[in-house]
Formats: sequence, structure tokens, C-alpha cells
Amino acid sequence: MSLSVVPALLWLAALCSLLPPAVTAKRERCETCRLLTDSFNKGIQRTSKKNFGGGNTAWEEEKLAKYERRWEELQTLSLSGVAQEPAQCCNQLLEQIEEHMETWWFKMLQEAPDLFQWLCIETIQVCCPPDTFGADCAACPGQPGSVCGGLGRCDGEGTRSGSGQCVCDPGYQGSLCQDCADGYFREARGNQSQLQGQPSQQAVCTACFHSCKRCTGPEDYKCEECKAGWILHDNKCVDVDECGSELERCPSNTFCFNTDGSYECRGCDKACVGCMGGGPSRCKKCSKGYKMIGAKCLDIDECSLGGLSPCPGLNEECLNEEGGFRCICADGFVRKEKICVENRPPSTPEKGLFEEITDDEVLVLQQMFFGVVICALATLAAKGDMVFTAIFIGGLAAMAGYWLSEKGDRLLEGFLKGR
Repeated sequence: MSLSVVPALLWLAALCSLLPPAVTAKRERCETCRLLTDSFNKGIQRTSKKNFGGGNTAWEEEKLAKYERRWEELQTLSLSGVAQEPAQCCNQLLEQIEEHMETWWFKMLQEAPDLFQWLCIETIQVCCPPDTFGADCAACPGQPGSVCGGLGRCDGEGTRSGSGQCVCDPGYQGSLCQDCADGYFREARGNQSQLQGQPSQQAVCTACFHSCKRCTGPEDYKCEECKAGWILHDNKCVDVDECGSELERCPSNTFCFNTDGSYECRGCDKACVGCMGGGPSRCKKCSKGYKMIGAKCLDIDECSLGGLSPCPGLNEECLNEEGGFRCICADGFVRKEKICVENRPPSTPEKGLFEEITDDEVLVLQQMFFGVVICALATLAAKGDMVFTAIFIGGLAAMAGYWLSEKGDRLLEGFLKGR
């Protein structure tokens, strides 16, 4: 393959890589071929100023090597973050047309300058000419240049698929889209012919009044046949009130609400068991917790009824609600195990006299204890001598003074509580 056509094919290969599989799978082969040929032509245009064709072969190879390196960089940047496999349909078609591309480039370019016509329609035959469809490129309905009377499109036109039937524009129907659809009438509109200078008439299908199925004009009094849910009266379509008739089919605890051309089933008010309309005044029967007062089903205040309270539990109060009531605990009480108890802050256990004593305090107490013992022994040894007795009393007083100064409150509290 010549160096001239390689850049364009590289462009096509990259294009296939960029096509998402979900999109390519939905494209017909004709549309894919059209996309490839259009992109091929664009690739040639983009490289036309780079002198990729003809002349010095060594120069071409050097320039092409630079082009390929640059393309790899561009492709890497374009595909970064795109975790998608190359489109299978596009790549398969590219493999099929690669040799045809070279043939067209060297042999058919002057004779058949339209690449799409030569390749997609005549050579690989995945497309059809305009106004044709199907495997054999049969003619679409209508006249050449005016498929489906110019009022629709031919299914599959330009491809090797489709039914060839007319898909009419809104307001038109028929095999050639020449008839007005339901809800439309034919209206002649005048045009001034630029060629002959004579007025001409163009018939178009215009919408009827919204309730008309067939009509002679857009006004509401020009109806000939009505749509479902309407009845014809003096050339007007009057809404049928299905509610209260055999046409109404609403389930229980709902009511019928008439609308233009139809009806809706809407839910009854929560105060009702069955109803004839919306709100508590249209109830057939009142729900539990409601009572018919006058013409309305109103809430019963169970908490204000005479006799015993509906909440017999100790420390309970009755709270009225719409359609019922609820038993709650009185202020200052909380519910625990189905009963209301006083809401007290959690109590903390009392600490003992020596629970918070520190290591330094223990050391001092040990020293004082030994001092007292020595004083006691000395007093006993002296057989009641006043000097040693005074020392003993002083040591005991020092120990008691230190202890009471730090722990006086807890000591007193402990003695009072018997701890």
C-alpha cells in the first residue's frame, strides 16, 4: 500500500477505537460505511498539506515515521481514561474495505470521485441509492424525489434493510401518506406560484378541536365524529360523565372523578369507609375513631369522654390523635417494661473512705504509724513517764491532724454512715 493512503487509514483505525461498543452495535453497516468514508475524506484533507503523496520515497518514509510517532501520541492522549475495546463492527468493515481503499485511491479516484457511492453502494453493497431500500435496492413508495408524497419517510431508505413502508409525518396516514389521520382535517391553503404568477392550492392536514375524531374545521362546532369519552351533540363533542354510570369501574373506598374524555378513581378521606366524593362530608360510613356529626365524620376525642380513662396505667396520660388516641407517661415519668416509672438520674455508688487514697498518702500514713508505735512502746517502757507520754500524744495528734485536714469530710460521713 502506498504511503499516501496510510495516514488516512491510520485515521480510520483510530476512529474505530474511539467508537463506543454500545453505539457501534446499533449502527447498520451502511451507516458505519458512510461514517468511515466521510472520516477517510477528512483524514486526506487533514494530511493534504503534509506532502504525504508522490515524490521522493526516502522523504516520504521519513515524514511518515514522524507522522506515525505523532499519531501514537495523539491516540494515547485521546484514549486516556477510555476503557473500551475497539468497536468490532467498525474494525471488521475497515478490514473489508482496506484493499478497496487502495484501489479507489490509485485507479478510481478520477473516474468515481464519490467514495461513498463507489465503495458503500456499488462495491461492497452495504448501502442503497437515495429513494431505494432493501437487499435489492427496490424503489420506495411514491415518485422519485417525492418519497411517500413528501409527507413521510421510507423505512430503510438508503440501506439494505427496512420494510419500505411509509412512516408518515404527524397528521397523515395511508400507504403514501396522502390521507389525514384521526383528529385532522384537510385544509386548502393558497400559495402564489413564483413561476406562473398564478395562485395554487396546497392541501394540508390541520388538527381538529381536541375532542373531535373527524371534523370539517378547527372549531369545536365542526365535529363529525367524537373521540372515545365524548358524544356528538349539534356538531359538538360533549364530555361523557362516566361517574354514576355503568362505565365507571372504581374499587372500594375510592370515588369516581370525571375528567375530559375519561375519569379517575381517587381515594376517600381517611375518616370514611366508602364515599361519594372527596372530604369527610362525603362519607357513606365513618371509620373507627370518627363519628358522624351533622353531615361530616369528625374525630372522636377519646380522652375527653366521660367515665374511666382509656389509659388506666399508673402515671399515664391520654393523648388524643386523629382517629384514635395514645397513652403516654406523665411529666417526670418514663416508660420501662410497659409501666411508667419516675425519671431519676442514674445513681452512682458511694465511695469508701480509703478508695481514693494516693501512694504518697499511704507512705505518710506508714511513717506516722511507725512513729506512734515507737512512742507507745517508749511510753510503756517508761511506765507512764510524762515525757514519753507527751511524745506519744504528739505523734498521735500529728497523724490525726494530717488525716483530718485532707479527709475530714469523708471521715465524718463514713462514721455517720457506719462505714
